Amino acid sequence: MRQFSSSSIVSEQPWFGLMLGNSRRHWAKLAGTTVLEAWDQENTEQPPTFTDNLPLLVASVVSEPTEYGATSPQVRALTLADVPLKEMYSTLGIDRALAVFGGGTCYGWPILVIDAGTALTLTGADAHQRLVGGAILPGLGLQQSSLAQRTATLPTIEFSQNLPQRWATDTPEAIQSGIIYTLLAGMHDFIKAWQTEYPNSAVILTGGDRTRLHRYFTKQFPDRKTHLLVDPHLIFRGMAALKTEHGW
Repeated sequence: MRQFSSSSIVSEQPWFGLMLGNSRRHWAKLAGTTVLEAWDQENTEQPPTFTDNLPLLVASVVSEPTEYGATSPQVRALTLADVPLKEMYSTLGIDRALAVFGGGTCYGWPILVIDAGTALTLTGADAHQRLVGGAILPGLGLQQSSLAQRTATLPTIEFSQNLPQRWATDTPEAIQSGIIYTLLAGMHDFIKAWQTEYPNSAVILTGGDRTRLHRYFTKQFPDRKTHLLVDPHLIFRGMAALKTEHGW
């Protein structure tokens, strides 16, 4: 991973980053470009009150982050216009834009980011920091819950820690097999297509299901040509790069 040079760090003053996601609030405390700690909070929980007057960068995919304006005197709400990716479209999620910008800044351009959250998104940018595009599909949990809620007899399941057998002999295992193997096949197909055009690109896996999916993927596709790097902090790395670039 590329490191920011000491000359590029405007200040080592601690600050907070907040990403308001579909299911959770994602928090991090950083010093300069270094992530000190990160944690998640359910959207139904009361947001914390800031007492130390540290800067807060906040972005949201669900609503305007107005509730945080009163709790921090140094709040800055980020928009797509703040992210220096070329040829973005107006409905691109700012979480995807920040993750790609953070990935490209740290790992180099071109870059492909796979965010395994509520939705699983694939987003790529080329060597000129231009958005190439991507794809969106339901993530592991969303696929599981949709089957349980929309069918009369299929049960709610828990995903196993290890890759399940493909040919299942009971209903819960069959659901796991169907979701996991088709999701992995889709990821693999997109990665191979990306690497055909951008053979020197890093491919980074992030998001809440990153560890489980990485375990499944490397078991199913051990070929090093489709090797995935794992980084849980890409969105905050994108925020840190913006803060450094603009001197906020």
